[in-house]
Amino acid sequence: MSLQYVIDGYNIINSSHFIHSRVNKKIKDQRSALLELIKIKGLTGSARNKVILVFDGYAHSGFRLNEASLDIKVIFSEEETADERIMEIIQGAANPSSIVAVSDDNQIRFFARAQKAQVLGVEEFVTRNEKYKKAIDEPLKPELKFSQIQHINEELKKIWLR
Repeated sequence: MSLQYVIDGYNIINSSHFIHSRVNKKIKDQRSALLELIKIKGLTGSARNKVILVFDGYAHSGFRLNEASLDIKVIFSEEETADERIMEIIQGAANPSSIVAVSDDNQIRFFARAQKAQVLGVEEFVTRNEKYKKAIDEPLKPELKFSQIQHINEELKKIWLR
């Protein structure tokens, strides 16, 4: 079952976690930088998962979706707040349990949980693959010395190779 991420865009952009994990710091438009971060770091997991990125206000002329971000739906809330739009999306979902709301805003978090949607905080969302990658990249450290391993192997040979 694929998931649908509903992301509070400015909530992430205004967090310190976003600034530290930006992939391309040369991108001046922070909304575009957020799109790149989501795509490049694979923050939503599977490519089958859908992403709706919600921003407050109206789209500005300087913001354009690049071709790499076409599978991310960007919504500007216009007259209402991004929080209201996110809650409408969650409430209107056929299967709220397949939605992952990404925000540190308590109102969204409580509402999403009440609707049986999943919730991720900004730090958890932005750093989730870094922690996973770090765990994979770290080599296993043997807790036994070579002589201990040899001794265990000899004991096992005596038991199993009689």
